[in-house]
Amino acid sequence: MSHNQETPGDSCPDRHRREESQYQAELAPEAMYEAAVRLCTAGDGSHGASAARTVARIAETLADTRSRDCVMFAADIVGRLLPGGVMSHGEGDRLLRSVAAKLVKAQHLRDIEPLFRELPDGISAPAVDLRACLLGELALIGSGGGRRSLEMYAEKLRELGHPLARLPGTRLDIEHRFTVRVRGLGPIKTAKQLRSRFPEAPSTDGGAVAGRGARDARDDVRANTAVRPFRAGGWAREPEARFFTLSSPLSPDDFGISFIEELPLRCLAGEGSRRGSALACATTPDDVLNELFSTSYVGGVNGQGQGGAYARLYAWESFYALMGLPTGVPLLEAVRRAADHRWLRFMAFTDWFHHDTSDLAFAVLDPTRTRVAVLAATDTDIHRGALG
Repeated sequence: MSHNQETPGDSCPDRHRREESQYQAELAPEAMYEAAVRLCTAGDGSHGASAARTVARIAETLADTRSRDCVMFAADIVGRLLPGGVMSHGEGDRLLRSVAAKLVKAQHLRDIEPLFRELPDGISAPAVDLRACLLGELALIGSGGGRRSLEMYAEKLRELGHPLARLPGTRLDIEHRFTVRVRGLGPIKTAKQLRSRFPEAPSTDGGAVAGRGARDARDDVRANTAVRPFRAGGWAREPEARFFTLSSPLSPDDFGISFIEELPLRCLAGEGSRRGSALACATTPDDVLNELFSTSYVGGVNGQGQGGAYARLYAWESFYALMGLPTGVPLLEAVRRAADHRWLRFMAFTDWFHHDTSDLAFAVLDPTRTRVAVLAATDTDIHRGALG
């Protein structure tokens, strides 16, 4: 099964293919940059999408090639040269974020620092967003601290209200698993895997009774924020985010799969073709936050990884939405409050889940024990048209 779909421009004239091969083979940064300039300024009409893809590959190659010139060339391509209207908004964002991530991974900080000599006077320009992404990527690797030009730029972004500027310049302890891959800890696809990693939350009659009495508390804004990491990452099925209120506090012992199964959730409808019983296991805030980060950092089967800076932002926004916190609550305060919530992972064998590439489902009980949030998402490489 292929994850890549043919896109417009794949049948472009041989001339464009030859040019691209030549530009990539030359390996001289100046020649590659000049090729990108020509393609960005040619106004090639029907071949604009093909040219944009070539320019994107040049930008990423330059970002991966260690030298100060390559830093400047790659930044200029995605921050200034790439013509608007050729790439979709999402494609342009992903390229910019990819280049930022590659620059931080491949380049010396001393060669990145000159990009921050001039302070921005607004946040709408791609060049400004690139630098905001660079600061975000540096924060995730614990680099850039004490560099005055970087700190001044970050402060200016906070003044201007750039969304990435609300995140701290250093990784928090709760973020310790971000970008870290551990062998043997891939996606959980089976009940056995879930039970092996997390303690099971037993079923209770009291939980079932409480679940049947839960009231739907629809909040579309909150739901859209909660599912944003999955949409940004290109997960195959539209995620489900639901919120419920209870007439009386729920005992923590009753917060388990018997409670969840009584909720009117789309992800639990249908019997499914796979055999197995639904189950829920207790988890921790850092586990949930890391999964939210990974969904858009790695991306779904359609390969829409967002880079570390925005994946971090989307994860925190979703995390806040699950807890029902206003955006003005400081992150460290949110971490403190998260410890007072109850967090569950759950799994079901219904038509909704695929148990194929990635399935995630969480339920969160607030400290008053009267409000519950549920977030479920599934990813697969079967044809998207077959999904409901």
